[in-house]
Amino acid sequence: MDWVALRVPSLPKHPVTTNRGAAVPRRQRSGAPPRCTAQIRGNTRVFGPRPSRSRAAPRGDADGGGEPPAAAAENRGPARRGPEGPGASAPARRPPSSRGGRCGSGAPLPGDDAAARERSDSCYIMSGDSDCTRTSPSAGSPSDNEFLPDRPKYVCSLSPDLITKAREELQEKPEWRLRDVQALRDMVCKDYPSLGTCLDDAFLLRFLRARKFDYDRALQLLVNYHTCRRSWPEVFNNLKPSAIKPVLESGFVTVLPRLDPEGRHVVCIRPDRWTPSNYPITENIRAIYLTLEKLIQSEETQVNGIVILADYKGVSLSKASHFGPFVAKKVIGILQDGFPIRIKAVNIINEPRIFKGIFAIIKPFLKEKIANRFFLHGCDLNSLHQNIPPVILPEEYGGTSGKLDISAWNELLLASEEDFLRDFSQLVLPCDSSPHDMLVSGDADEKQCDDSLRGMKPQLYYCY
Repeated sequence: MDWVALRVPSLPKHPVTTNRGAAVPRRQRSGAPPRCTAQIRGNTRVFGPRPSRSRAAPRGDADGGGEPPAAAAENRGPARRGPEGPGASAPARRPPSSRGGRCGSGAPLPGDDAAARERSDSCYIMSGDSDCTRTSPSAGSPSDNEFLPDRPKYVCSLSPDLITKAREELQEKPEWRLRDVQALRDMVCKDYPSLGTCLDDAFLLRFLRARKFDYDRALQLLVNYHTCRRSWPEVFNNLKPSAIKPVLESGFVTVLPRLDPEGRHVVCIRPDRWTPSNYPITENIRAIYLTLEKLIQSEETQVNGIVILADYKGVSLSKASHFGPFVAKKVIGILQDGFPIRIKAVNIINEPRIFKGIFAIIKPFLKEKIANRFFLHGCDLNSLHQNIPPVILPEEYGGTSGKLDISAWNELLLASEEDFLRDFSQLVLPCDSSPHDMLVSGDADEKQCDDSLRGMKPQLYYCY
């Protein structure tokens, strides 16, 4: 069929009227996609035959036209779902212009290709007034060659056992995985078009797994992830491994070389290695954050989670006073609601009496589920070994894996600097927002927390 250029008026975006005459929001529509495509060129829509999709199996007739019922159901995509499975309706697919790259970047959109058309599945542009035909409100109408670039293709690296575990614990179904990612991508482009986030499959999948594939909670986690980064510039500006090299060399934070029996990494934190006169406490937080960013790149960690081992030996009142309610609230907010990682246990050993005051600062900000995962062992290494087996622990903690070696993890983190710079460059500040505006509420929280700290100091002295 030859392409024919037609000039047609813009179609209304909402509502969509079904054949029964009922108005249905576009995101609740279900059924087979339109049988033609449209490319927007200014006010002209160019219609043509629907492109072939190599993933759709033929019905078996001579022409190979149409789709089998199973493929048609697959292309409709799942509704927002929980553990109970797919619903009767499905969220509408976004136009191809909402896929890949960054949402809200306003960058030029390179040319279309066959691979991008294949991945677009049932998503076809039928109206120039679609709410996500442009990546940014400031971006103009795309020209003939302004389509989004090819995204990195996601390839699952999970073992069969971890796929089964993800299905049982995280409600992750391999046959729905990419459609769930696309549903989250659609929600970002519709609800937060200026978020300035990466929209690659692997990146969004972290947030879905951290919230057990609940679309709304995963979206909120993604928004919190960016809000935390933009509201604490002392931590997130110039964030790269080489900038926190003194912290790494001190041994404040490291990762044990061996996994625990559940396949989880053990993050070892030793506050006694920090000298407050050398650098502020925010440098320690930067080192912990980069460590978590490196760990979460592994799909195994996304499924299994991590374990924290904190050794508070030698922590004095002068060090504890640096960890006030404001810093505590910020750190707990990031770990609980602003970072896509599953913290399965926090083991505290060698805690002095001062830790009772520290924990009194932290506990009000902890969710009950996280608070129940704190285990205080004191100087009892046998109690620690019930949670972490000695075979993976260093000699310092009664283990059999030799001396604690921090050099291997430091080298791995420093060698990943280019990866961090590339990944963080995709997380940009929206053009319609300023850091000052985002810090207004943070300053108010800091003042409130400073008032709380005055009441906490007598308790800290009493515990000490």
